[in-house]
Amino acid sequence: MFKRFSRLVFSAAISVSASAVFAQQNLSGETANPGGTAYLSLSHLSEAAASAGIANIQLSAGQTLTNTTQNLAEGKTDIASTTFVLPFLMSQGRGPYSTLGAEKGAELAANLRLLYPYTLGVIGLYGYDSAGVQGWDDLKGRTLLNGPPRGGALTNARALIRIATGLNEGAGYTGVQVNWGQALKTITDGTVDAAVLPLQFPDTRVTGALAAGRMTLWSLPKPVYDSAHFVKLAKLPGSAPWIMDLKDVNAPEGLSVVSQDDKFRGLAIKGGDIVHKDMDFDLAKALVTAHIKTLDALKAKTPFAANVGYGDLDPVRSGLCGANPLKYHAGALAAWQEAGYEIDDCAKP
Repeated sequence: MFKRFSRLVFSAAISVSASAVFAQQNLSGETANPGGTAYLSLSHLSEAAASAGIANIQLSAGQTLTNTTQNLAEGKTDIASTTFVLPFLMSQGRGPYSTLGAEKGAELAANLRLLYPYTLGVIGLYGYDSAGVQGWDDLKGRTLLNGPPRGGALTNARALIRIATGLNEGAGYTGVQVNWGQALKTITDGTVDAAVLPLQFPDTRVTGALAAGRMTLWSLPKPVYDSAHFVKLAKLPGSAPWIMDLKDVNAPEGLSVVSQDDKFRGLAIKGGDIVHKDMDFDLAKALVTAHIKTLDALKAKTPFAANVGYGDLDPVRSGLCGANPLKYHAGALAAWQEAGYEIDDCAKP
C-alpha cells in the first residue's frame, strides 16, 4: 500500500514540477533509423515530454550515430542517441574521430552526459537452414555478413567470430559488409551463408528474412561465453555480456533457436540517449522523470522493447563504468535516485 501511495505521489510530483518550472521548450533531437531501440527510445521521449508540458522535441531520424554524438558534443543538437563505444573513441581521438585528434576529441567527449541506457542489439549467428551451416563451429570457409562497412558492429562481430572460432576474416572466412539498409536483401538473395549481426528479440530483420525460408539462430556456446577472451571483449566500451531465457527470445514461426541449455547468450551493443553537460539541471531531470514515469508504456510499444534494458541501470549490464568515460547528467541522476533507483558511483558525474 505504501509503495502504491509513493508511486502516486511521485507521478503527481512529475506533473506539478513540470508545469511549475517549464514553459514548454523547443529542443532538437537526432537518432537512428525507425524500427530500432534508439529511435523507439527518443521518439517515445518526444511524446512523453510533450505530454508532460516539458518540451517539443523536433526529432531527426535516420542519422548516423557517429555524427549525432559529435553534433551533440559540439552543441549543435540538444538530445542524441549514441552507442557507448563512440564517447570512448571520441575521448581518445580514434576511429571515426581520428581527424579531431586526442586533445580536441577529449575536450568534446567531456561535454557528453547520459540520460538513460539501453541495448541497441545482441550479436548473434543466424542463417537459412538451406545453407547448411551447423553453428559457430562450422564457419570455416563460409561467407558471412558481419556488419556495415565500418563501425562498432563490424569490429565486435569480427572479434566475436575470432573468439568463438579462432578464425580471422580473409583467412578463415569471407566477410561481407553492406549498409544497414541493404542487410535484409543481402541475407535473402543468397550472397552469404549466414549473418553475424546485432539482434533484437524478436528481430524485424530476421522476421523479414523468414519469408524466404526457415532459419536457425545459434546462441554463443557457454564455454566461449565463460572464456577469459569473451569476458575481456564484453568489458570494452560499448559492449556487455548478454544472457536471457530462451522463452524470452520471442522466436517467430520458422526460426529455430539452438542453445546448450535454456539460455541464449551473446554480446550486447550498449548505448543510450545523451545531452550536453550544460543542459539545465531541471530540464534534464524533468526529461528523465518523464522517461521513468512512462517506462511501462515504452516497453509495451513493440514486442522487442521489453528486452532491451530500459530502466536497467546495473553498471555491467548497462555498459557503463570501466573504460567508458560517459557519466549521467546531474539532473538525470537526481531523477533516477528520487524514483528509487541506485546508481553506481562510477557512473555519477
